[in-house]
Amino acid sequence: MSDAVLSARTALVTGASSGIGWETARLLAGHGATVLVHARTTAEAEAAVERLVAAGARRDQLVELAADFTKLSEVAVLAGTVVEHYPSLDLLVNNAAATAPERCTLTDDGNEVSLQVNFLAAHLLSKLLRAPLSAAGDARIVNVSSSLHRTASMNWSDPHRVKKYSRVAAYAQSQLALTMATAAMAPAGSGVTAVSVNPGLCDTALLPLYGRVGAPAAEGAAAVVRLCLPETVVANGVYFDGEVIASPAPVTQEERSLKRLAKLADQLVGRAA
Repeated sequence: MSDAVLSARTALVTGASSGIGWETARLLAGHGATVLVHARTTAEAEAAVERLVAAGARRDQLVELAADFTKLSEVAVLAGTVVEHYPSLDLLVNNAAATAPERCTLTDDGNEVSLQVNFLAAHLLSKLLRAPLSAAGDARIVNVSSSLHRTASMNWSDPHRVKKYSRVAAYAQSQLALTMATAAMAPAGSGVTAVSVNPGLCDTALLPLYGRVGAPAAEGAAAVVRLCLPETVVANGVYFDGEVIASPAPVTQEERSLKRLAKLADQLVGRAA
């Protein structure tokens, strides 16, 4: 693939060291984009870039970035690096995700780990990268969600689920929060459009949480990358199931719940914002 439709565009892909994130980076590079390849550590980012080059990407298209999303301070530093070096950012693909552990695990920031990695990091990035996204003129945020969000509910009184923990419920809540917050990541007048997508059940590190056989990660990535292409018409806040517009969980349309989530998210990211 080398149609160069994205040759003048810069994309940040979080969680790009493996799975759908890595395949998304590969496909975006194939379309000519400059891809900021995020991974948890510098070594993982460098390894991902080397594999991308081996898969046919040009080295000068790729930039490795590292940040451990279990530390909100590192998310903020990552955003600062992007703002400093890329005053215009065309695409933000919030793909980084972690399974919820067997036992309730809190980060040093005090947040349940999957809620922080899967949602709060994306919430913080979308805020801290608002300037370069707006400067791009027609930027897009693509949130990689999950069909499991439809099974979830927000535990407003105990968002970290310390009192009654279930790893599936915690993970599903993180994906619900991400889907609910999508439209707000691109406020009116920002020049940004944000959408969320369920890429389908793929053979990635998250597969054991579903307990079924998954499709190749490249198939899920194709659904993500399609939403990054200028030829694909998108509207803010829309949820896609693969390539098809679908109905998300009803709570994603409840104004009161959306405002409540925005307030909660701002509180949980705290000083990092």
